[in-house]
Amino acid sequence: MKDCHFVGFFLQRFAVLTLPTSHQTQDNIPVPDWRKMLYQISMCIFAASKTKKKIMKIIQNILISDDIISEHFCCELSLCGGRCCIEGDVGAPLEPDEISDMEDNYPVFKKYMTAEGIEKVEKDGTFDYDMEGSFVTPLLPDESCAFVYFEDNIAKCAIEKAFVNGEIDFQKPVSCHLYPIRVKILPDYEALNYHRWSVCRSACQNGEKIKLPLYKFLKEPLIRKYGEMWYAELEKNAATP
Repeated sequence: MKDCHFVGFFLQRFAVLTLPTSHQTQDNIPVPDWRKMLYQISMCIFAASKTKKKIMKIIQNILISDDIISEHFCCELSLCGGRCCIEGDVGAPLEPDEISDMEDNYPVFKKYMTAEGIEKVEKDGTFDYDMEGSFVTPLLPDESCAFVYFEDNIAKCAIEKAFVNGEIDFQKPVSCHLYPIRVKILPDYEALNYHRWSVCRSACQNGEKIKLPLYKFLKEPLIRKYGEMWYAELEKNAATP
């Protein structure tokens, strides 16, 4: 990991030293794309070295941390009870174009929500904002997602239930579908990182038991987000030592 930190430092200094000066910038001298790319990659390597993760692959401008390929994971709702839907201090990230999906389909999946969830949504809307001003799902005072319902004491998604029943064509927010992968938006890239959380310990143990890599467990949402061709390239890269 020290080597990773050193490489990140070297690339960053090279990129900075070759960027235009403030005078050149004022004179509208363009910054070459390769320099901006080099600087962004160096920052990702730095971040990886500090969190004991490494960026393993770059596929079509998507940066992928190596633990998405190397770590095992498989949800077991009977063990965790769907705790990722009822714990946390902020809602799940929403993409801007998902707001209309949430609003348009709310009258359909509303019947599966709890009374508290319905009250929250009808008072404050189908989305909220995090501290950075990004769209997220609304939470109840007890930190549960407003769209949760309970079945056999397991927290489940009212939106997804309507989808499974064939009532709507919006499955659920893609960030929920992708979890525990989280997407970080960079100027010219998206970075995929494995978000480790103690509530998913049983999923880690279950995945290790059956030797199911995280990227294979999340094949469906990764294809939903990035497409069949992208996922095929991910599989090919994952198979390369």
